Amino acid sequence: MSKLHIKKGDTVYVNTGEDKGRTGKVLKVFVDKRRAIVEGLNMVSKSQKPSAKNPQGGIVKQEAPIHISNLNVVDPKTGKPTRIGRKLNADGKLVRYAKKSGEEIK
Repeated sequence: MSKLHIKKGDTVYVNTGEDKGRTGKVLKVFVDKRRAIVEGLNMVSKSQKPSAKNPQGGIVKQEAPIHISNLNVVDPKTGKPTRIGRKLNADGKLVRYAKKSGEEIK
């Protein structure tokens, strides 16, 4: 299985879909399904039964996973979406970098 260009904690830009043009922080990545949950994006309504945690129950809004092909990492220098490359840094460690600015992504 190939490595994904998106990690938990990255700020991403949505390329397509209902939330096109919006950005958000990645909360969770499902590597096997090649999907990611982005904070505040792709919201869906879910019915919940009353429980100890939520005694009222009712309809709850929550984030649904988005396919990673529809996401681009935001360049830390310019704030615009960019592709990701991998290269060895001075320490000989493989790091991700933004293709637009060449800046390393933490």
